[in-house]
Amino acid sequence: MAAPIEDYAIIGDCETAALVSRDGSIDWLCWPRFDSGACFAALLGGREHGRWQIAPCADNARVTRRYREHTLILETDYETAEGAVTIIDFMPLRGHASDLARIVVGRRGRVEMRTELILRFYYGAIVPWVTRLDDGALRAVAGPDMVVLHTDVPLRGEGLTTVGEFVVGEGDFVPFVMTYSPSHLAPHPPVNPRKALNDTERFWREWTARGKYQGEWREPVERSLITLKALTYRPTGGIVAAPTTSLPEQLAGPRNWDYRFCWLRDATLTLLALMDAGYFDEAAAWRDWLLRAAAGSPEQIQIMYGLAGEHVLREWEIDWLPGYESSKPVRVGNAAYGQLQLDVFGEVMDALHQGRRAGLSRSLDSWGLQKALMKHLATVWQQPDQGMWEVRGGPQHFTYSKIMAWVAVDRAIKSAEEFGADGIVDGWRALREQIHSEVCERGFDRELGAFVQAYGSKLLDASTLMIPLVGFLPPDDERVRGTVEQIEKRLLVDGLVLRYDSTATDDGLPGGEGAFLACSFWLADNYELLGRHDDAREMFEHLLALRNDVGLLAEEYDPRVNRQVGNFPQAFSHIALVDTAFNLGRADTQGGAKPAEQRRSGEVPQSS
Repeated sequence: MAAPIEDYAIIGDCETAALVSRDGSIDWLCWPRFDSGACFAALLGGREHGRWQIAPCADNARVTRRYREHTLILETDYETAEGAVTIIDFMPLRGHASDLARIVVGRRGRVEMRTELILRFYYGAIVPWVTRLDDGALRAVAGPDMVVLHTDVPLRGEGLTTVGEFVVGEGDFVPFVMTYSPSHLAPHPPVNPRKALNDTERFWREWTARGKYQGEWREPVERSLITLKALTYRPTGGIVAAPTTSLPEQLAGPRNWDYRFCWLRDATLTLLALMDAGYFDEAAAWRDWLLRAAAGSPEQIQIMYGLAGEHVLREWEIDWLPGYESSKPVRVGNAAYGQLQLDVFGEVMDALHQGRRAGLSRSLDSWGLQKALMKHLATVWQQPDQGMWEVRGGPQHFTYSKIMAWVAVDRAIKSAEEFGADGIVDGWRALREQIHSEVCERGFDRELGAFVQAYGSKLLDASTLMIPLVGFLPPDDERVRGTVEQIEKRLLVDGLVLRYDSTATDDGLPGGEGAFLACSFWLADNYELLGRHDDAREMFEHLLALRNDVGLLAEEYDPRVNRQVGNFPQAFSHIALVDTAFNLGRADTQGGAKPAEQRRSGEVPQSS
């Protein structure tokens, strides 16, 4: 049985990632890209589907762990009656190969250790053929994939498992280095473990030193930014929503999705978080990925793409994995890539506008594409869609989708006005007004005094918390206040925000889910904009307390069982954390919050 989701830490090399549990077991690892399959899949099945554990033989060891300061290097300490050791887990960033390094360092006494490696390729389905190379390294081959393991520890095979026992004394340095290569190529030369450790530490320390956040929440902001960097696919600039698939939104339920793709929905918040923190190179790389992915015929724009901008993300189910805590099905791919979701037009236009305002290079190269997107949006914005939560029931006129259609037009107008770009601005102004009027008329329920999930619905949706954040209405508008009040009454559970009532919404699936963490950060932002500074800080501190012991957040939190749920770690949760920290920091330093919508749109909007 896999460990609780919150018991995992992430290591990565900005091309792939692994999850390491508190007991020293790596239970999830994809080579060489997130969407290429996995050679450790115990997270979604039993240990027979692949894992790698290094731990003391004694079963009563006391375990503590942490990330080495300012890095993605994980250190796990084991204290036994006989002595103490530290396991250092990391992935060197050498660019032309992916390596997983595990180093056991003796700190006190003498500790008997055991390593147990169960290599399985293609999501635990394929047992590789294992041989020894001339230098004594183990080579495991299965189809197109190969890994080579270098270590001085004597290893042997036991029932399709590679095991070894060794003793670590004080001052000993015992390395294991596993390297991925395509099986048709010669194995890559192994890295020098000591040098690789030093180089990796230097890389992360130099990277974090570039960060500009200096507020009171420096540690959680820095850890979130490091996590976001770890979820970046360096060759293309794409950023995955999470490195995992099928970690459930409800334990033992069917809400299990593959998040190892790049969502256009994350575009603006990602861009703002990176630029606010001073990481303009990463922001520019993400913006360029966005342009390449969205390039082409506007009517073919998708809500998500692969790491290199791949369009076809066919969804299928793995029937040989039982799923995390019996949460089935286990899915690969995501059928939502074919959905119509109008909000992505707003995210693309807003992200490109923000990049242009920040002076990102080549920022006007996108204008032709943007004008084509606007022309297409004018023909489709009145259609129903599946909404930002990608519900698999029938399409509806989701309020948030229409709001983001308004954002798309608004940002087109502002780009034309601020940067002298050509466009049919008068026509866009008329369209902006038309969309705004319709949303205020049909998306607002006067009996509830709040914006609702979809036209004609009585259900609430936390996505409407974005209304003042994107500049659709000012935060002191009574309709905004009423929406916040109703969300507090009906979607706030144990201090956290549900994204919608999943038991009432026609999303095509049974059961419920946990509270959506990004939405909870949005409520904190709304509190700050409404002048409820104490409530904003209390909500933010509550959310920080939900992070695991190494500062990581999943997609959701289930307050009924006090568990993190959903894919892990989740980029959207950490992006929202960074954004809210900056929003609250501005309030503290400027004697009141700089409205989030002013930062995104460039002006405080007027009510209509």
